[in-house]
Amino acid sequence: MTRLSVNINKVATIRNARGGNQPDLLQVARDCERFGAQGITVHPRPDERHIRYRDVTDLKSLVTTEFNIEGYPSEQFMQLVFMVNPAQVTLVPDPPGALTSSAGWDTKTNLDFLRKVIRRFSDAGIRTSLFVDPVDEMIIYAKKSGADRVELYTEPYALGYVHDREAAIGQFITASNCAYSEGLGLNAGHDLNLDNLNYLVRNLTGLLEVSIGHALICDALYFGLEKTIQKYLQELKT
Repeated sequence: MTRLSVNINKVATIRNARGGNQPDLLQVARDCERFGAQGITVHPRPDERHIRYRDVTDLKSLVTTEFNIEGYPSEQFMQLVFMVNPAQVTLVPDPPGALTSSAGWDTKTNLDFLRKVIRRFSDAGIRTSLFVDPVDEMIIYAKKSGADRVELYTEPYALGYVHDREAAIGQFITASNCAYSEGLGLNAGHDLNLDNLNYLVRNLTGLLEVSIGHALICDALYFGLEKTIQKYLQELKT
């Protein structure tokens, strides 16, 4: 079964809007795990507009499932990851001021840079995943970089799903097969929700993990966090 990692960035956004500690990010992380989530994902950005670096270090001793830290591999970010030593680091090519991740790595152009970065994480015993578009060449060069996994950027799938789901899934099936043949673990994330998740899971080869934040937190406003996580876990069953 594909594992669910809950991205709690949006919880931090709500907290930061008023200051103080409501909602309590750490308690939400505990509750996500208690309700069945198999991982917690955070994406600290340099301006700390949602997840703060202090949040990441506070979560270190609290998260009992898989802890996944996403971000651009600046030296500051890398030192944070080394300090926390999560199960997985997911590297994204976002510039510092990006609103959200909107494209995967050009792993061919950035091969030398990624090799150096990934070697440092590998030496520290941290699994590395690269955020990539569903393009075979980018996956092949992700393998050359030394990454353990790739995370497919699924916004194009989510946008296309509402019009023609068979057409939308095609390039992702091809990409999942490529990752499998290259011996890479496969993750996916971005704009996945209760409508489009199960179809993705049923059609991709070897999908190990999905990271979902925005849609899941929006659904929790209506269903409550516990029921929402159960709904997502149900969608992951094939």
